[in-house]
Amino acid sequence: MKTKPSHRAWTALDAEIVACERCPRLRQYCLQVAAAKKAAHLSEDYWGRPAPNFGDPRATILIIGLAPAAHGANRTGRLFTGDKSGDYLYRALHAVGLANQPTAVSRDDGLKLIDCAITDVCHCAPPANKPTPTEIANCREWMTRTIDILPVRVFVPLGLIAWQAVVRDLQTRGLITGKQPKFGHAAVAKLADDRHLLGCYHPSQRNTFTGRLTHAMLVDVFRTAKKLASS
Repeated sequence: MKTKPSHRAWTALDAEIVACERCPRLRQYCLQVAAAKKAAHLSEDYWGRPAPNFGDPRATILIIGLAPAAHGANRTGRLFTGDKSGDYLYRALHAVGLANQPTAVSRDDGLKLIDCAITDVCHCAPPANKPTPTEIANCREWMTRTIDILPVRVFVPLGLIAWQAVVRDLQTRGLITGKQPKFGHAAVAKLADDRHLLGCYHPSQRNTFTGRLTHAMLVDVFRTAKKLASS
């Protein structure tokens, strides 16, 4: 019985995210990309709206990305779906039992997350993948409400900007006091209520193509996340 209100709140929040119009520059860019398309996807209907959260509404592990890719989630309508970063991420999640399959190509491909959910610092694709501070602030409510809904035990920000956004939220809640924890891959910070913050490099092509982030490194982070979530 306790899961039903959580599921309703999760679904309602997603609907609000998709309807958001707070950032004119981002909304214009997403629609322009959706209209122009990419040569490889000319026959597809692009999503072109804010990408909602994705995953298990009872998740104890919350992954926080930066923003949808212009021809990834802005095309497919699901976070980390239809691009190389998503391929890397979901393959690692599947390897540790947090996803039912290793691939993500569309919203109806059958992918499900297990005790895991994904949100973004910004839910609209930004030009050059760089949201402005104002745009990040405009989107902050969605992260706050996502954290309010989920029974999160472990926060896994992907990259420095996501780490900073999560730390800001946790400081507001009084869960981080004193010196701000420093971002690093596999860095762990224990929160005031015995939950954990776990750093991870973003699975961008810049990181994966150069070997800064390997599949084994990503798998190790999510194995750690599972252990911390059950502790």
